[in-house]
Formats: sequence, C-alpha cells, structure tokens
Amino acid sequence: MPEYADAGTMFDPQILLLRLGGLARGVQLQAYGVSRTRIAQSVRDGHIERLRPGLFAAPGLPSAERAAAEHGGALTCSAALRRHGVWVLASEGPPHVWVGRRGRVHEHGTGCRCVSHYFRGSFGIGLVGVETALIHLHRCEGDESFFASFESAWRLRMLSAAARLRIRDALPAGARWLVDFARSDADSGIESLLRLRLHLLGMQLRCQVDIDGVGRVDFVIGAWLIFEVDGKQNHDGAVNRHKDLRRDAAASALGYETLRFDYAQVVHDWESVQQAVAGALERMRERG
Repeated sequence: MPEYADAGTMFDPQILLLRLGGLARGVQLQAYGVSRTRIAQSVRDGHIERLRPGLFAAPGLPSAERAAAEHGGALTCSAALRRHGVWVLASEGPPHVWVGRRGRVHEHGTGCRCVSHYFRGSFGIGLVGVETALIHLHRCEGDESFFASFESAWRLRMLSAAARLRIRDALPAGARWLVDFARSDADSGIESLLRLRLHLLGMQLRCQVDIDGVGRVDFVIGAWLIFEVDGKQNHDGAVNRHKDLRRDAAASALGYETLRFDYAQVVHDWESVQQAVAGALERMRERG
C-alpha cells in the first residue's frame, strides 16, 4: 500500500499532490485511490493543474520545477541546488532539465529556454536530489562550480560519507581530487572558490584560524599574511564593516597584514586578486 493510503479513504487530489511535493503523474495519484474522474474534476475546478497528459501539479509549484516537468524531466544542476539551499556560483538562468539518456522533450509554452541534459540514469520528475545535482553540475559547469557547491552542501550536512564517496566515484578520474581536497567548514562558496584557486597556484593555506585578540580569520599563509573573503550576507552594512575594520586593526597591531576580498573581486576580477597576493608574498619574503 502507498505510504498515505488508508482503507476506505479517498484523498483529495490537491492535498495528495502537496504531500508528494507538488508534482505527480496520474498513475501515482491513482495508486493512492484517486479516480481519474476525481482528478479530472479537480482540474476543472482549478484545484490542480494538468501540465501535460498524465502529469499534474498543485498550485504554487515553483516556476523552474514547473518548466522542467513540462519540458519532460527533472530540474537539476545549479537550479536544483539553489532550491535545496546550497550555494551556487552561477547566476540564475534557464532551467537545466535531466531527461535521461533517450528522453523525450515536450513542447511547452512559447520560447522554451530549458537546457536538456541527456545524462544516463533513471530520472524522474520534479527536483533531483543534492547528490545527483552535484554530479550533473560538474559535467555541466566544471571544477570550480562543483567544488564550491560541494563544500556548501557538506557544511549544510546534506552529504553523508557514503554520498561523498558515490559522488567521487561518479566524477572523471582527473577531478576526484576535488572531493579529497574539500572541507566541511567553509563559511561560504566564495571562500571555497578562493581556497581552490590559491591551491592551484601552489599556495598552502591554513583555514579558519583563531588568532588571539583578532578572532577567527578565513585563511593564513605563512606566519603573517591573513586572507579574508567578504560574502554579501556576512559583511554588508555599516555595523559589519566597522567590525571588519576593527579586526584588521587588531591584526595589524600584532604584525599581520590582511588582504580582504569581496565576491565581485574573486568572481569577476581575479587578476587583481592574484596581483595583490603576489605583492603581499613578495613583502613577506623581504621581511624574512
């Protein structure tokens, strides 16, 4: 018997759809005892919506999931991760839809912008899980996007040890080191991105370092160089800015140099970050 089935009870299609995540096939509703007649009546009454033959949605289904279902598959990649609350590098764009190896794409609306992914595996409808979305994200957007989202999902406790191993095995051999290098304590995706890029430049960083009189800083290189990454959420506003300046002053009094970067610099002006790091390292060498 289905999980919600109760002998002698016929579910209201709208309530059942909401319990099922807002989206279901007609055969799935019928398995819970909802007749075709009852489904058709609910559509006519405007309580549920027929997206395409055999596929139904509850009111309020998020637009990206709706588009993916109409297109013929499940929402995946960064759009799915964003819905799960995972940090993503890419700006919000058209839905990426997993339609399976030989999936059928359906015409829907006008000006469909969906990006079809014909990845292998058994796909469904709605929203793919975090594990699958991360695997697809690497295939779609590459190492940096994957790494930042992987660390975010891990910090949010969405990835068990077994899931991390499955993701690692699903990556190309040359990318599996990303899972090995990842940490569970990255404060933000932009911090993950900076750490990855500096690692590829051959720099060894100590992460989340506690300094007496200063507090916890994002990174330290060598004995005296602090890197801080200012995400939009944690460093906006005059109060937070004042707190950052006090920390930088306290670090300077102890002999540290602080380099502070924001989201826009790391993502859109990486050359300026590299130049600042190179200059600071040269000063460290001169200092001895």
